[in-house]
Amino acid sequence: MTKLLLDIGNSMVKIAVADHEKLLAVQQHETLTDGVLQPLVQTCKPDMAVVASVRKDGEAVKEQLQAYVKKVLFCTPTMPLPVRNLYATPGTLGIDRLAAVVGAHHLFPQRDCMIIDCGTAITIDFLDRHGTFPGGNISPGLQMRFKALHQFTEQLPMGAVTGNATPVGTTTQEAIEAGVVQGVVHELEGYMYAYPAATVIFTGGDAIYFAKRIKNPIFVVPNLNFTGLAKIADYNVYL
Repeated sequence: MTKLLLDIGNSMVKIAVADHEKLLAVQQHETLTDGVLQPLVQTCKPDMAVVASVRKDGEAVKEQLQAYVKKVLFCTPTMPLPVRNLYATPGTLGIDRLAAVVGAHHLFPQRDCMIIDCGTAITIDFLDRHGTFPGGNISPGLQMRFKALHQFTEQLPMGAVTGNATPVGTTTQEAIEAGVVQGVVHELEGYMYAYPAATVIFTGGDAIYFAKRIKNPIFVVPNLNFTGLAKIADYNVYL
């Protein structure tokens, strides 16, 4: 079964075509337009579309997709899943987080996992070896931290990643970059120190950037959410 997988985040729309578990194509766009969908659907002829969205335009996206694909599965935190969800408020849980957890469950079976998604926000989610998801934590992402320093102070400039973050900043720009980058690194290493037995999986847009700065052994899986979406689709189709 060929699936069109859509991971609609706060900043970008990521699209993949999957034949069973194999990803055939991955694209990234700022918005989901007919100009993006039409050539992709004509080329891959998907049997179904699977959507994980953290935005509020779910119904509009569903109608847009139904013009091209007969079956559309719009994922929610309360739908049947191959993991046990113990989150106390499932209605407030981002489906992107659950997709990553399901992906980790498939790729790293019977392991205690810590999934770190470095995107607009940084999420740290947990999965035990029995396939139970107890929850996780949410922290500001890289760009959000730069913007907060700039917007909530009178004189601090907008920071940015230059790739030359030093241990100690000798200018204000260097101090902002070093403080934000090292702040995230120490934060993540703190989680790893607290959970030494967990298999650590990095994903998200800034995953590779931070993975290079982490001393602990980790796995980097850029398309973890797509793996999870494919497995969620299989679980609901054949349930």
